[in-house]
Amino acid sequence: MPEIGFVSIFLVGLLGGTHCVGMCGGIVGALSLQAPGGGWGLPRQLAYNLGRIASYGIAGAIAGAAGGSALLLKNLLPVQETLYLLANAMLIALGLYLAGLWQAVVYLERAGGLLWRRLQPLMGRLLPAATVPRSFLLGMVWGWLPCGLVYSALVTALASGAPLHGSLLMLAFGLGTLPNLLAMGLFAERLKAVLQHRYLRRGAGLLVAAFGAWGVLRFALA
Repeated sequence: MPEIGFVSIFLVGLLGGTHCVGMCGGIVGALSLQAPGGGWGLPRQLAYNLGRIASYGIAGAIAGAAGGSALLLKNLLPVQETLYLLANAMLIALGLYLAGLWQAVVYLERAGGLLWRRLQPLMGRLLPAATVPRSFLLGMVWGWLPCGLVYSALVTALASGAPLHGSLLMLAFGLGTLPNLLAMGLFAERLKAVLQHRYLRRGAGLLVAAFGAWGVLRFALA
């Protein structure tokens, strides 16, 4: 299991708000405009986001199960150590991406495009989301949007080696993203200006990278 725990991955989701503004800000605005009357609709916004987080939990369980299967080979290959280093390396890459210093994580988003092309038509069928249950289903589809931030967190779920642990890690990550995306529905432009500030982006990204660097250092000194 990588050094990053539930609190740390929650902070990764929270600090990743600089990425969420660019990735999901347009979606949040579109969903608000699609709502009956074009209003804020807090229950619907909560439903969108809870559906999104539920999809993260499902993806985390799948990743944890895959990691658990890989760990069955631990007597043949150093799988656990490899997953550990991979999870922390992904955190470093993610942090540098958030800080605007390295764009490697973008390739992960491109890799998820195939699945998203199959799911995207479902969003159109669910709009306008006039009810809370419909909004929740729309959010579940939204949760599979290609996102380097999510994919990086999923590597940590993979390294957990257990479906339940992987799911809980991704739920903690999703809860970390919740404040930024809810706030965007209320005052998107003001929040965007704050989160896109160069020094805030740089500081948040380097802090995320520090989580991964600490894990690698602990492994090297063990």
